[in-house]
Amino acid sequence: MLQLVRTGHRHAYFPSFRLPRLLTLTAMAAGAVVALSSCTPAVEVSAAQDSANPACAPMMVALPDVLGDAALRPTTTQATAAWGDPSLVVLRCGVAVPGPTTDRCVGVNGVDWIIKQDASAWTLTTYGRTPATEVVLDPDKIPSSTVLAQLSSAAAKIPAQRKCLGAADETAVPTN
Repeated sequence: MLQLVRTGHRHAYFPSFRLPRLLTLTAMAAGAVVALSSCTPAVEVSAAQDSANPACAPMMVALPDVLGDAALRPTTTQATAAWGDPSLVVLRCGVAVPGPTTDRCVGVNGVDWIIKQDASAWTLTTYGRTPATEVVLDPDKIPSSTVLAQLSSAAAKIPAQRKCLGAADETAVPTN
C-alpha cells in the first residue's frame, strides 16, 4: 500500500511500511547522538579508608545534582562524588575522623566543618561525625559558602556525635 506524504510543495508516495521504520531509525540515531555527546568520563577519585562504611550511603543518595553551576559527574570509586567539568568540587566519605583541633571550624546548617586552606585548594572535613566526609575545592572557582550550604543537608544524614567548641563554649573549672 502506498501512502501520500507531503514534502514541502510536492507530494510523494512512500510504501506505508517504510515510513514508521524510517521515523524509528531517525529517532534512534538522534537519541544515540544526544547520548554520546552528553557522556563525560568518570572522575578518578581515590577511595577513602572507610568508604565501605554503610553510614556513607544515606549521605551519598542525598547529594545535590548541582553545586552552584557545577553538575554532578560520575566517579570511579564508591562513596565519592565530583561536580564540574573539570572538577571544581570532589567529595569523599569515609576519611579519617578528625580529633580535637585548633583549626578553623564553621557550622553550616547544623553541620560542623573543619577548614584547612592551602595555596591552591581548601579541604573541608566534617567534624563530630563518623565516618567523616572530606570536600576539596578551589575557592577561586566556586565559593566555599555555596558548597557548604548545598552539601550540609546531605552531610547531616550521618548523625553528629560531637560539635566544634570555641572560646564562648568554655566551661568554668571550680577552684575549690
